[in-house]
Amino acid sequence: MTEAECIRSGNAVLGIEFGSTRIKAVLIDQDCKPIASGAYDWENRFEDGIWTYSQEDILAGLRGVYADLVRDVQKQYGIRIEKLKAMGVSAMMHGCIECDEDYHFLSPFRTWRNTITAAESEELTKLFGYPIPQRWTISHILKDIKEGRSYLPSVRHVFTLAAYVHFLLTGVKAIGIGDASGMFPIDFQKKTFSDKAAEEFISSYGLDVRPLFPEVKLAGEPCGTLTEEGVRLLDESGTLQPGAVFCPPEGDAETGMAATNTVRPRTGNVSAGTSAFATIILDKPLSKAYSVIDIVSTPDGYPGAMAHSNNCTGDYDAWIGLFAEVLKMMGAEVKKGRLYDTLLRSVFEADKDAGGVLSYNFISGEHIVGLEKGVPMVMRDPEKPLSVANFMRALLYSSLSSMRIGLDILSKEEGVKAELLIGHGGFFKTSDAGLKMLSSATGVKSAVMSTAGEGGAWGAALLASYIGCEKALPDYLDDVFKDSRMEVSEPDADDTAGYDRYLEAYQKGLAVERKATEVF
Repeated sequence: MTEAECIRSGNAVLGIEFGSTRIKAVLIDQDCKPIASGAYDWENRFEDGIWTYSQEDILAGLRGVYADLVRDVQKQYGIRIEKLKAMGVSAMMHGCIECDEDYHFLSPFRTWRNTITAAESEELTKLFGYPIPQRWTISHILKDIKEGRSYLPSVRHVFTLAAYVHFLLTGVKAIGIGDASGMFPIDFQKKTFSDKAAEEFISSYGLDVRPLFPEVKLAGEPCGTLTEEGVRLLDESGTLQPGAVFCPPEGDAETGMAATNTVRPRTGNVSAGTSAFATIILDKPLSKAYSVIDIVSTPDGYPGAMAHSNNCTGDYDAWIGLFAEVLKMMGAEVKKGRLYDTLLRSVFEADKDAGGVLSYNFISGEHIVGLEKGVPMVMRDPEKPLSVANFMRALLYSSLSSMRIGLDILSKEEGVKAELLIGHGGFFKTSDAGLKMLSSATGVKSAVMSTAGEGGAWGAALLASYIGCEKALPDYLDDVFKDSRMEVSEPDADDTAGYDRYLEAYQKGLAVERKATEVF
């Protein structure tokens, strides 16, 4: 089938991912090749001390991204989407959406970006003997309990963002095991929420959370179909027909695994955009719990270890925006893509250790370094000349530094290290610069696939196309990626040594960052 025939016959598969700053839709054909896409920009708000999106934001984003996909299909093929074979939903991992019996929000949606549950995270990690990060759903529920929130007795449903959108479209209260592993500890033998942890939580706090949570599902299992009500929420034109089968909704970490073919043990990927996280699939359990290392699940239910940092490209985006403003004031017209590529590629001319420039990219708090809130900051050695190249290298180094601190725990304490890290996300849009910084910062061979720009929405579509497949997920993905091309960066000893010098100074400077949070 041609692309148009695939769409016209209802055999195309759709993946939608709600990212932190952009919602993306990717349509794939019967060979899992992307054939159309849509995008919708949105931004979280900081309201009453909470990073959040409203219920209206979510619905507007869902309609907006699908409308943009429809426009792309019309432009490319001159047809409209009337029927889809399958669909998958993904979203930024974890966080907490609490609803009443009628699925109305009882509290603001708390996203992964919030760092307000440090005490709860520490308390739960000790209780379970299992790492419970601040952004996990159960951390927020415990905070509600300890603060005596008046709405708690009315809570009947608790979702992640992906599970909530999936429910809107299908009426099915379910969640993929990967996204579920950011709500509550997983029993990897039973492939569901841990009964042992649930009983410990009941004993300590008097609440059984299991009836509140969605049902855990594995990759390949059908998980509802697009309803008529879901169509009305998705397609304002009413052209789309109900009936598309859904895969379990997943987090962006898990669709990132699918999109980079990193679901086998000892494979690893790095997602770097608004946040940065490295995930390495484990071949044996860790020896103990680490508060800054997540235990996450692959979409088919196998454990991985994740070093997650809340901040990545947001600060250097702001600096490049400042440079663009200067150029505009001077009457110069430079396209955004060219400006980014020029500035980011200047890092190849920089000193290996960024020449005495230190950058702290903390727009929000950062649990790995113990910051409840952030203040972006740049410091430099006054005895060394300032250059654009060193400034940009410091900004890019900073984007990966918190993640690297987490990876050091895995490699030094547990001997866990991937042989290859596959990068995806906005950090790798200028791929040669992004790859160079990643291999320098980790000392690991790094690569970007030719499909990296399609991201988690493509991963969601791949998981949707996997529904009912008899092959194991790793074997299925091997087939999908058999002809894929990769751009590779081998770690250079001088670059890695330069980054290590930068990181040593960076860690000393964190004391200044902590004082800065008292000023702003």
